[in-house]
Amino acid sequence: MNTPTTGSHPARYPDAAAGEPTLDSWQEPPHNRWAFAHLGEMVPSAAVSRRPVNAPGHALARLGAIAAQLPDLEQRLEQTYTDAFLVLRGTEVVAEYYRAGFAPDDRHLLMSVSKSLCGTVVGALVDEGRIDPAQPVTEYVPELAGSVYDGPSVLQVLDMQISIDYNEDYVDPASEVQTHGRSAGWRTRRDGDPADTYEFLTTLRGDGSTGEFQYCSANTDVLAWIVERVTGLRYVEALSTYLWAKLDADRDATITVDTTGFGFAHGGVSCTARDLARVGRMMLDGGVAPGGRVVSEDWVRRVLAGGSHEAMTDKGFTNTFPDGSYTRQWWCTGNERGNVSGIGIHGQNLWLDPLTDSVIVKLSSWPDPDTEHWHRLQNGILLDVSRALDAV
Repeated sequence: MNTPTTGSHPARYPDAAAGEPTLDSWQEPPHNRWAFAHLGEMVPSAAVSRRPVNAPGHALARLGAIAAQLPDLEQRLEQTYTDAFLVLRGTEVVAEYYRAGFAPDDRHLLMSVSKSLCGTVVGALVDEGRIDPAQPVTEYVPELAGSVYDGPSVLQVLDMQISIDYNEDYVDPASEVQTHGRSAGWRTRRDGDPADTYEFLTTLRGDGSTGEFQYCSANTDVLAWIVERVTGLRYVEALSTYLWAKLDADRDATITVDTTGFGFAHGGVSCTARDLARVGRMMLDGGVAPGGRVVSEDWVRRVLAGGSHEAMTDKGFTNTFPDGSYTRQWWCTGNERGNVSGIGIHGQNLWLDPLTDSVIVKLSSWPDPDTEHWHRLQNGILLDVSRALDAV
């Protein structure tokens, strides 16, 4: 095992003090050399569109042969608040849909599909021997000593098999997930909130038990911290180096950052539907992208094979997929098709259908973050489109 990089958190730019520049110092030298090219990380910024301001008044639908198999598909996409939908079979886009006002080259927030991207970066570093999944988390991030992560292994974090005092209720202001979001700049801070994501992660506690699935967004940010520690890169730079720069993507992705510049790995990535499909294509191609190998065939095989059925406790998932599991930051259905998915709240999906060598992307804006009703409708679309591909 390679010795982890030691020291404080990566600086936003070389030779900067940790946490610099700040809102009070970004216009001053030497900080302005970095900040003037990265203002979106310091001050909320709006895009100046290269298209006319008046958005088109109709959706763009090119559903082709899929619509012949599923004549109500466009209606179902509309009913589930779909912003972008894409079906990539092999290297051919066989279906696309974009709601009125949303274009094929617009980025969309991935929410927790971001987790699957982080898991892939970790996989690349495991393949390089820089991360040993069997090692305890604190071997890489000693700052987490005394927290719930003092003892569990990296693999248990990847597979979310740690009992944590963390309420993932997205609409409860008292929940840990909302405190997590406030620490990362996603909500207005409250008195007593941790200063940043790093500090928030050190506050988490639990009973110390492992081996049973508990979905917890904090786990992914711990993985990103490990990535930073072993590479010496900011997470956003590692995500580029080990994944995005190899995809031949049409556009840069974006990721939200906290006051230290730490990327919100568990939910903050935005990209186009077409570029997200490239991530799925890489997985179905055994870990190889146009720019080279991203992860090993063994890593991909383990993802597609699924994780521990015995560990899975999410009834909302197993009610639909009785043999379902979770591994390496991917949801595995365990169904006869071998479907595997990256899933995010409000209706984000990166869906792999190995039987037809196809990737389905569905990016949405459900009015509720995470309910059985919306998941049932969404899963129905993804499964029906997968089956329709058998006849295309």
